[in-house]
Amino acid sequence: MFINSPPFDGGEFCLKHKLMNISESRSSMLHGVLLMVLFSCAAFYIGEMEWVRAMSFSPMIVGIILGMLYANSLRNNLPETWVPGIQFCSKRVLRFGIILYGFRLTFQDITAVGLPAIIIDAIVVVGTILLGVFVGKLLKMDRGIALLTSVGSAICGAAAVLGAESALRVKPYKTAVSVATVVIFGTTAMFLYPALYRAGVFDLDPQAMGIFAGSTVHEVAHVVGAGNAMGPEVSSCAIIVKMIRVMMLVPVLLYLTWDVARQMRSNPSMAAEGGKGKINIPWFAILFLVVICFNSFDLLPKSLVDFINTFDTFLLTMAMTALGAETSIEKFKKAGAKPFILAAVLFVWLIGGGYVMAKYLVPVIN
Repeated sequence: MFINSPPFDGGEFCLKHKLMNISESRSSMLHGVLLMVLFSCAAFYIGEMEWVRAMSFSPMIVGIILGMLYANSLRNNLPETWVPGIQFCSKRVLRFGIILYGFRLTFQDITAVGLPAIIIDAIVVVGTILLGVFVGKLLKMDRGIALLTSVGSAICGAAAVLGAESALRVKPYKTAVSVATVVIFGTTAMFLYPALYRAGVFDLDPQAMGIFAGSTVHEVAHVVGAGNAMGPEVSSCAIIVKMIRVMMLVPVLLYLTWDVARQMRSNPSMAAEGGKGKINIPWFAILFLVVICFNSFDLLPKSLVDFINTFDTFLLTMAMTALGAETSIEKFKKAGAKPFILAAVLFVWLIGGGYVMAKYLVPVIN
């Protein structure tokens, strides 16, 4: 007696096998994402502690520190299948976070402080990046780290480094090293500016001091911390000037994207490492500007905008944590002391050059 069995369908078996692999891959990636969510929740909790808030450390900074602690302790025990989830956070989640960052800004902010702030911001951004590239070449530094450090010092610290990371296509540890430099010198500036202002070393009126602080201090959180320590007049002006500086991230990212594509076309080895030498338009930067435009019409209730900003901070914290999780002490040793020397040179330029412009150029423009 023979039993009629259905013929073996190899195509159906392969399809089922592929679907199972895709399902397992997504599940493993989700584990990596959830790990970053857990770390980000911890970063928010720690960020609310009084001593952390006193240093004006945002959850983003706490997140990258937690990520680096994890990378240098328990990282080796992480299943390799979870790594794509961490990489997803450091790239896709990062870009979405940069887009939502636009809800912190409006075009009305520009008109509030006038032409002097725009001119000073433009000079600071362009001058800092050009000086950083020049000093980086003198120090024979890695080009990616030099650019990331320069952009972070020039625009808005860690957020600018994260934005430039997507345009430059560099390895995660280079991003973490650059973030470390802007955190160190930004924190130093936050304490130094109020002390020198109270001591009379910075001989500026409140508006000029606000323009000086907003155009030269690294992080938005650092500007808020320094401004509050110098009085409400200085604080309000400094924050608006800082936000105008943040808007300049878009043209900088567009230029960096074009420059990377040009470098790849002329350098075959670079193209082999980073992909084809074509211009990949950073759409997240364009959408960032679109969001600013939308936010300028004030169509959403303040409570919703506040929620979006909190959610955005959480997304950026996830991205920072993921970058930290890819950064070990060995990679810091590989980068060496040069990134910190570069950041120190840029710090001196920001203080010296920024003060001279605030003291002598602002009255002329007004």
